[in-house]
Amino acid sequence: MPEYETMLYSKEGSFLSPAKNTALIKFNRLDALNAINAQFLQDLNDALDEAEKDKEVRSVVLASAHDKVYSSGADLKEAQTLIDDPDQAGSVIEEGQGILNKLGDFPKPTIAAVNGLCLAGGAEIALACDIRIAESEAKFGFVEVSIGLIPGWGGCVRLPRVVGLGRALELILTGGQITAQEALDMGLVSKVVGKDELLSQAMWYGAKLGGNAPVALRLAKKATHMAFEEEYEDNLKYQVKALVECFNTKDVAEGISSVFEKRRGKFTGE
Repeated sequence: MPEYETMLYSKEGSFLSPAKNTALIKFNRLDALNAINAQFLQDLNDALDEAEKDKEVRSVVLASAHDKVYSSGADLKEAQTLIDDPDQAGSVIEEGQGILNKLGDFPKPTIAAVNGLCLAGGAEIALACDIRIAESEAKFGFVEVSIGLIPGWGGCVRLPRVVGLGRALELILTGGQITAQEALDMGLVSKVVGKDELLSQAMWYGAKLGGNAPVALRLAKKATHMAFEEEYEDNLKYQVKALVECFNTKDVAEGISSVFEKRRGKFTGE
């Protein structure tokens, strides 16, 4: 397995499927409460590259190795060095945006398994994932305005798409924190589970999603994102193109056969 300075990377299975086809990426900058610095972003980028190129990997779970913190957000010590150099700050922010956009557009399903504090840039990482689950003691906060900043890694765009404009403005403009239950009630997370269940539930999602046809997953994800990014007619045209691409795979024949034969499909991504 690859090794990173601020991440732990492994391939894991679950009780749903023993095949180790879920990439588990754990934030591991424990002494800094998983604060996001340049090395953290580089390691996340490289870990995503590793998961994307590995044909055995069907899904990705982003979790934390810290017992009480998912991520405390951007490293303020590093941010402080940019105060006198706004142009450099712009470059750093654009780099972070690019990596989170890579996560948001990732061709394989992504699941954020959120424990403890999930603040600012950490919450933006979770937002960029397809599915978010949280343990019952988790807390979310887009706290940037409280120190004179904004959620600049895509949070101001992704959050209203997930929870609606009114809720997003409330969270962003107050800079307050919400509980896991409040996050569930507004649709920010899909499920809240006990702390001991978090990782196993995330791996269940990884196996469940990863058991579906890879090409169809990639195309369905893109088509769904287009609901917010493209004109309606363009989205419909893309869906025709995507379905034609699906019909050109072996997986669609396998999927239909599995229904008639009353068994789970065995998909290869071909």
